[in-house]
Amino acid sequence: MRSGVKVAIVGGVFVVVAGGVLYGGYNLATGINGATGVGARSGSDGKRTGPVTQDEVENTAKEFLAAWAAGESDRAAQLTNNPVEAGPAVLNHKEGAKVSEAVITPGKAIGAKVPFTVKATVTYEGQSKPWTYASELTVVRGLTTGRPLVEWTPAVIHPSLTKNGTLRTGAAKTGSVKAVDRNGVELTKEKYPSLGPILDQLRAKYGEKAGGEPGIETVIESGGEGVPDTTLVTLAEGRPGRLQTTIDAEVQAAAERAVTKYGQASVVAIKPSTGEIRAVANNPSAGFNTAFEGKQAPGSTLKIVTAALLLEKGLVKADQATECPKSAMYYGRSFQNLAGFELGNVPFSRSFAKSCNTAFIKKIDEVGDDSALGKEARDVFGIGLDWKTGIQSFDGSIPEETGGEAAAQYIGQGTVQMNVLNIASITATAKDGTFKQPFLVSKELDGRTFAEASRSLPGSVARQLRAMMRATATGSGTGAEAMARVGGDKGAKTGSAEVGGQTTSNSWFAGYSDDLAAAAVVQEGGHGGDAAGPIVASVLKAG
Repeated sequence: MRSGVKVAIVGGVFVVVAGGVLYGGYNLATGINGATGVGARSGSDGKRTGPVTQDEVENTAKEFLAAWAAGESDRAAQLTNNPVEAGPAVLNHKEGAKVSEAVITPGKAIGAKVPFTVKATVTYEGQSKPWTYASELTVVRGLTTGRPLVEWTPAVIHPSLTKNGTLRTGAAKTGSVKAVDRNGVELTKEKYPSLGPILDQLRAKYGEKAGGEPGIETVIESGGEGVPDTTLVTLAEGRPGRLQTTIDAEVQAAAERAVTKYGQASVVAIKPSTGEIRAVANNPSAGFNTAFEGKQAPGSTLKIVTAALLLEKGLVKADQATECPKSAMYYGRSFQNLAGFELGNVPFSRSFAKSCNTAFIKKIDEVGDDSALGKEARDVFGIGLDWKTGIQSFDGSIPEETGGEAAAQYIGQGTVQMNVLNIASITATAKDGTFKQPFLVSKELDGRTFAEASRSLPGSVARQLRAMMRATATGSGTGAEAMARVGGDKGAKTGSAEVGGQTTSNSWFAGYSDDLAAAAVVQEGGHGGDAAGPIVASVLKAG
């Protein structure tokens, strides 16, 4: 691809710029030269086969970008493998997004991919703002024609654009919000990147209630119910409304720093006595809110619930000896401990602190109800009760199972689905004794009803559960190293979740210190205390 080639709109007229010379229409000076190139073959019918060549990639990209910049959406569409969808999308870039001027600069082709940058000006009702971004396209061979074509995806037009999304410039649907933490400190996505997607959701849901006035923006309209629009350019600021959240800026900052140490990690912190969410952070920070919406097996952190069930049924006591063998069998399915360790007959608190799987599995027969764990999780810990946190969230699931699959649930494997919001809430319930639904904004703002568990933990059960979590966080417990520098009344539970296809387990950790509870997960982080543990400890220390 020749350097310095640009396609542009100048003074409202689409043109092509090559070496400083203006050309009308969409063809570049060289056009498509028809060269077959190495790797392409032509059959007796003239149809090309084989991989696209470098010449085909470069020329097809030039032609498509030139047609796009020239405003010839039909021509651009015919240069893709899906003209029905491509044509309206290319046209909407100009008419829907109100692009009055643009320069598209292709980069060097890498195989079949061609990166490019778009430097545009958006104009609406006398307001103009620059809009610059990068995207890329891929050239493929047409299945029926053999022609080189741009593989169509909406992300060609903008990397954040999806099939259901639409570019639009105009008055914002809702006023912007100035979100503040519990002490009035302003929360911005620039300072707290993980809050970006959350602030978008809060604006979409509470912008009008917060009293803000809409501005003028270029957005991607999501087209999905409950999914906020994505703001790309702000042409005119509206008047933001003030929105109080439960976030603590200092705890949030600690959470943001902690998750960036790992490629994929999430953490949530909750105040046990109220359910107020003090922090939520993800790495990567953009896009899917894994901390609130993820669905994964949480490993042994779920033993907090399992232990509560066994204690309530009187099948174990914290100081009563239970067996922890190397392996245990339930309905033909064998379970082992990490690295095959065994403890023999030791107090149940010891098995909990060392995360002995077999000590839990061997008690299932005595429970006599394969669905009991799910009932405990729902009735005491509020799992699956339709939480209304203020934004989109998943409140956990322990579906009814039988036999070996039910046994796997006892140690947080199998069909159990949780995220760190759920595990942080479970930890908070263990600390407080009563489930308090997690929330980001007060229910008084919109009159929503919080979920309520049908009962609290019996006092003796809550005390024993906290004693076992305290033992895990101190001495020789699996969470002791991570929690060593955390003060106050503290407790913890580690977890390592085996996920199909991964060579290393996911690292999970749950802990509390005084009136703050937190949970974290690190994808393929290994043992819970090694990766997720330090994240939780950092957050608890900040609180």
